[in-house]
Amino acid sequence: MNRPETPGTHPGADELLSAGPSDQRKQPVSPQAAVAELYAGNRRFAAGAPVRPHQDVDRRIALADGQQPFAVILGCSDSRLAVELIFDRGLGDLFVVRTAGHSVGSEVLGSVEYAVTVLGAPLVVVLGHDSCGAVQAARSADATGVPGAGHLRAVVEAVLPSVRRAEAAGVSDLDRIVDLHVEQTVAVLLDRSAAVAAAVAARECAVVGMSYQLTTGSVRTVTEVGLAASSTPPET
Repeated sequence: MNRPETPGTHPGADELLSAGPSDQRKQPVSPQAAVAELYAGNRRFAAGAPVRPHQDVDRRIALADGQQPFAVILGCSDSRLAVELIFDRGLGDLFVVRTAGHSVGSEVLGSVEYAVTVLGAPLVVVLGHDSCGAVQAARSADATGVPGAGHLRAVVEAVLPSVRRAEAAGVSDLDRIVDLHVEQTVAVLLDRSAAVAAAVAARECAVVGMSYQLTTGSVRTVTEVGLAASSTPPET
């Protein structure tokens, strides 16, 4: 997991870096450009017209000596949330960390910090989705007082604060609770990772919470920190 030497560039610069000798597309290196690229790819995916960039042999070979992903995706491990497909990206584009309910532990924080501070990724996305099973499990555990069995309990306990926040706010709709959980995960990430918070404060990185809709294949922004408001595409 090493980063290639790239003279004259740095995370968050307002310029584009060549993605590789065999590819005509460019890698975003600013938070705003990274968000725009993710939304462009998602629109292609949702429309059934992906271009599948960075998936050829030359790209694979070009990445053998290093990587410089333009976004970290902390997503739910639901099998329907295949990140590179959803955003129509390929090898070396996205640094993906997935756990049930995008729960955050030490290993997750370390992985995200590695991508931001070592690889220079200018964007972190917390990606949730509608009908999330982890949120449903936490909701059930809260209602019955019966925690999840085995290590599932750790996932439930990670999601419970969001469920209880929703209860306190009088929110009962499952997908709205999912949105609250995405917001909570963004807050936890910034609270527990001084490195990510510092990168955001320095405007080298932004953290964006998104939600994916299973039926339409579209993502939308739930919350954002460190990103210019005008950079976020309107909800579709």
